[in-house]
Amino acid sequence: MAQLFTKDTQAIFWNNNSTAIQRMLDYDYTIKREKPSVAAIVAPTASGKFEKFFWGPDEVMIPTYKNTTEAKAAQPQADVLLNFASFRTAYDVTMEALEIGGFKTIMITAEGIPERLARKMNQTARDAGVVVIGPATVGGIAPGAFKIANVGGTIENIVNSKLHRTGSCGLVTRSGGLFNELSNIIAINADGIAEGVAIGGDRFVGSVFIDNLLRMQDNPDVKYMILLGEVGGTEEYKVIEAVKSGKITKPIIAWCIGTIAKYYDSGVQFGHAGASANGDMETAEAKNKAMAEAGIHVPATFNDLPAKIKEVYESLNIAPIPEPEMNVVPKVRRSKQFICTISDDRGEEATYAGFPISSVALPSTGKGIGDVISLLWFKKQYPKWATDFIETVIKTVADHGPAVSGAHNAKVTARAGKSVVESLVTGLLTIGPRFGGAIDGAAEHFKYADDNGLTPAEFLNHMKKQGIPIPGIGHRIKSLKNPDLRVKGLMDFAAENFPKTPLLDYARTVEALTTSKKENLILNVDGTIGILMVDMWRALGYPEEEINEFIASGTLNAFFIAGRTIGFIGHVLDEKRLAMPMYRHPMDDILYDVQKAEEI
Repeated sequence: MAQLFTKDTQAIFWNNNSTAIQRMLDYDYTIKREKPSVAAIVAPTASGKFEKFFWGPDEVMIPTYKNTTEAKAAQPQADVLLNFASFRTAYDVTMEALEIGGFKTIMITAEGIPERLARKMNQTARDAGVVVIGPATVGGIAPGAFKIANVGGTIENIVNSKLHRTGSCGLVTRSGGLFNELSNIIAINADGIAEGVAIGGDRFVGSVFIDNLLRMQDNPDVKYMILLGEVGGTEEYKVIEAVKSGKITKPIIAWCIGTIAKYYDSGVQFGHAGASANGDMETAEAKNKAMAEAGIHVPATFNDLPAKIKEVYESLNIAPIPEPEMNVVPKVRRSKQFICTISDDRGEEATYAGFPISSVALPSTGKGIGDVISLLWFKKQYPKWATDFIETVIKTVADHGPAVSGAHNAKVTARAGKSVVESLVTGLLTIGPRFGGAIDGAAEHFKYADDNGLTPAEFLNHMKKQGIPIPGIGHRIKSLKNPDLRVKGLMDFAAENFPKTPLLDYARTVEALTTSKKENLILNVDGTIGILMVDMWRALGYPEEEINEFIASGTLNAFFIAGRTIGFIGHVLDEKRLAMPMYRHPMDDILYDVQKAEEI
């Protein structure tokens, strides 16, 4: 893996650190990435399904998930995990990600992970071929492609440090703060960096100096490398051996900070957990001397580092790097109050879920109202058998005569002189648990029984204990001997067009038991629609949890509303066409039971 990140790299961000995420997205916008570098956020305590962030002057929605498993399943292309969990949780989050698989790089910001756990975590990652940056790190960057969280600081500092485009230097440090400082020094004295990683300040980190330098050795964009080590540890000696053996041939400039440590008693820790010399070899002075003896470019002091960078860079005669065009992040931005994910009317032609209206609406397209519903309700283009089924449902439920509550209300309101809209609304307001609600209920309860493996008898007992009549079962007029042709039509359609109908098959076994008790306890039209909708969504590949959300949000009732609206309008127009007078309910159809009031 010569390049750690590319312009297509996407990450899953564990913990909703909104400032760090926004900085990543501002960087993406500045360098003209096509898609955000953050594909998902894992926020275990979040209640919403997404978070809004700015994308230049506009906004984007980043989906949120309760755990890494869900996030990775939904965003399989995201191969970087940015672990911003606390030190108490960071180990578990990393180990879970390694078990899930599919991650190439894991960055861990937490410091203070117990050393025993850190060593186990790092070895597990190494065995799996996963690059771990950290613990105790600010991350890394591939300029012009991808940056982790707060690396580089503000956009202004990033541009000043030439981190907005690929340079020639491969930078590896322990310190995150000095990483930013060195990036600026390199920009002033050379042409910027091609890739940079701050490996982290803990004593036991995942990828060490040699891992990153060997990768940069294979990266054609990297012409030379800079290593900033520190007092403590012996990782720099692995780099020395790689240089001596010829594994690393590109020039390396290196310095270990902490040379002042020799003036203190041994064992003094300088900032990082790993910045403490436990022997002569671990002192900064000894490591600087050994690196210089191996042919690595080591300045006399840290203050001489800029001059050494300029000297080595100029000796390589690297061609000037052209400056790319950049977007400018606005200084003032305003968050949008509304969100629309189903249609867009800003272009030359309005769209339904990305499809121009003309590609759906014109007769020559062969599309129907089912296609429009699939796009505007579900943001997907359903196959023909599914859109035909939706249209069949709407046609089936469009009207059921003038006596039902909705049609009755609409007719009475129309006769009071109200408009089509006002009359329609009074009819729609009657739709609910007792009128149309059996579609939702049948889907919910039959799916629950099927999901939990209940036999028909167990299902009946379950509903009896709940004190709920089985939704979708029973008809006032229709029975086994007088079947509902609407139900037969829906079932015939499903048998001919659906890939399979497992929930309907289950419901038929329940119907066999209920009709053995009473002939009119048949599967009615509402039940058939609700059950077949579940079978449709399953056949279309929706996960069970999403189907449950459809049911809970009233999506099934929406089909009844859409269809019955046609019928209600028909009744309203019928009343107006007939010029019917104001309606008054006949008194002989009212039971009056008014007692004489008592005197007080």
